[in-house]
Amino acid sequence: MTGRSLRAALLLAAVPAAAAGAVTLALRAGHRRLHADRHRIELTPLPRRSCPDCWGDGGWWVDGANPEMEACGCWANRPTLRIPLLPVPAWPDEPPF
Repeated sequence: MTGRSLRAALLLAAVPAAAAGAVTLALRAGHRRLHADRHRIELTPLPRRSCPDCWGDGGWWVDGANPEMEACGCWANRPTLRIPLLPVPAWPDEPPF
């Protein structure tokens, strides 16, 4: 392997690592969590740590007869992004044996 082809191979090997780092940085800046499997890629919103309303907790508890958590608008009003990849196989109606 010559010096020129070695440099080109190292540069091509570094590109996917740099792209993965850029994607990770963009997800953290956009406050999203990435989930990927063979059936889908999903980006779900996360609460912002700098939110003045919830301070990163994602909401607060509402008192009353049935206490429940009210979601903060810093993450609850943002959509979840889903990209389907492979269809989920149909579950068989019959038992396996």
